[in-house]
Amino acid sequence: MQKKIPKNKLPAEGTRAVQLSLFSQFITNDKSKISNTVEVWESIPKYFFTAKQVEELRSVDGLAKPYQWEYKYNNMAYTVKIQPALIEQEDGSYQAYFPSVTEELVEEALKKILTIQNQGIHDANNLETWVRFSLSMVQRELKARKRARDRNEIKHAIQVMNKCNIAVFKENKEVWSGAILQDLTTVGREEYITGVDVDHIARLPLFISHSINHLEYRQFNYDRLMSCNEQLTRWIYKRLVNRFKQASYMTSYWLKYTDIKQASGLLQQARETDNRKKVISALKELQKNKVVLSYEIDNHKEGNAIVEVTYTVTAAPEFIKEQKAANKRSSDLQIQASVDK
Repeated sequence: MQKKIPKNKLPAEGTRAVQLSLFSQFITNDKSKISNTVEVWESIPKYFFTAKQVEELRSVDGLAKPYQWEYKYNNMAYTVKIQPALIEQEDGSYQAYFPSVTEELVEEALKKILTIQNQGIHDANNLETWVRFSLSMVQRELKARKRARDRNEIKHAIQVMNKCNIAVFKENKEVWSGAILQDLTTVGREEYITGVDVDHIARLPLFISHSINHLEYRQFNYDRLMSCNEQLTRWIYKRLVNRFKQASYMTSYWLKYTDIKQASGLLQQARETDNRKKVISALKELQKNKVVLSYEIDNHKEGNAIVEVTYTVTAAPEFIKEQKAANKRSSDLQIQASVDK
């Protein structure tokens, strides 16, 4: 898939910081269903492209210019500029691809693989995190979650994640630039690891390394996430996991339509009516998947026009239980980290 890069770019064999060990510990009866969400990284909208949209962005020769999107995170304005990956075709030409739903799912699978013993490497001092994997490992993981992709689709997604470039700007100043998967390396087992189904290693973005170092991540039901069919459903679910921490039978959480539209990038239908229908569809799927118990809709109008919508959700019992476990895990991690210092 990729040419080998110099060995001095690879992390030292055996490098395994206590931070990565903590990242892999969960409060659950079934670790296979749990993973981590890193909100600061996942707040960057990057997987909102549809096949039709990408086709419209391409020029006649199959290339495309970078795509820019403005969004807000913690009430601060940012801009993301996504430079597409140029993938060589069988005829020798190149075609532009933007990260989309398959890349989103592959990233989730890789973050899960990172928590498996001996598949992750974290260098706390150099702020680097690497994940070791094979295409078959990713394929098995996606198939187990009923998000099956064939090896060619996974290989293509890995290429897109490695060759695209995500640049984040705050007040017109670039604050970060890089690929979703950096320093992607093909390794031979005899060179790096013996007897394990691994033939690739890639460095994850700085945001993930920083979060691992500072325990700024949160456990969630990864199996439940992957069972959601709609991208917007998965996005709202992640938002609830990270923001609705005190979910209980007595509390509720509200989301505004304009925030969902700007922060997710997933509401780009020509008619706002269709976009609002997508939100309702996502909330219904969250109900079906036992995240949301109920929701209320409050339309804010100016004259006859709807200018804003507030969605107020109450949590399902299963989600409440999972959030309590996530809160305890976060508390336990802080205690464990202070002991290990």
